[in-house]
Amino acid sequence: MARNPLEVVFHDFVDLFERLSIPYAVMGGLAVRAHGIPRPTYDVDVTVLVDRSKLPEMFAAIRQAGYDVPQAYDTGWVDEVAGMPLVKAFTFAEGRSLAADIFLAESPFQLSLMERRVRERVNGFDAWLVSAEDLLLLKLLAGRQRDLADVSDILMLNLSCDEDYLRHWADVIGVRDKLEQVLRETK
Repeated sequence: MARNPLEVVFHDFVDLFERLSIPYAVMGGLAVRAHGIPRPTYDVDVTVLVDRSKLPEMFAAIRQAGYDVPQAYDTGWVDEVAGMPLVKAFTFAEGRSLAADIFLAESPFQLSLMERRVRERVNGFDAWLVSAEDLLLLKLLAGRQRDLADVSDILMLNLSCDEDYLRHWADVIGVRDKLEQVLRETK
C-alpha cells in the first residue's frame, strides 16, 4: 500500500532516531491521532533527547536520509518556539515542502515528557509518543485555535488524565489559566 508523503517523513524520522539510539517522542498532529480525534496535519513534530554536541552527527544522518537541514544549524544556532529549542529538516514531495520540527528536550518540562512517553501505534506504525497529558500541555502552550480544539478532543477521549500532573506543569510553563478554562468547559 502506498504511503502519503507525510507518513514517509514520519517513518523515516522514527527509523532514524531508533537507529541512532536517540530517545524521541512524537507530538503535534500525529500524536493527536493517537490521543484525540484524528485530523489532517502537514508536518512531523518530535522532541528528542540529544546533547547539542551530538547535533552534527544527527544532522549528517538526516542529510544522508535525503532531507535538507539549514546550514545555520551547523554553526550551533538553534531556533526557539514557545521557549523550546528547535531545529528543522525539510523534504519536497508532491510539489510542496514537508517539515520535521525537531525540539530539543532541555527544559525540566521536556525532560519530564520524555520520561512519560508511551509506545503507541500510529498509522499502522509503532512509535514513541508524548503522553496525553503532555500533549495537552504542549497544545495549550502553542495556543492556536486548532490546538485548543485538539485539547478539548483529547480531554473528551482521555477522561482519566492526571489533573495534578497537568496543573503542576501548567503552572511551570505558564498555561494554568488556559488549562483551568478547558477543564471547566469539558466537565
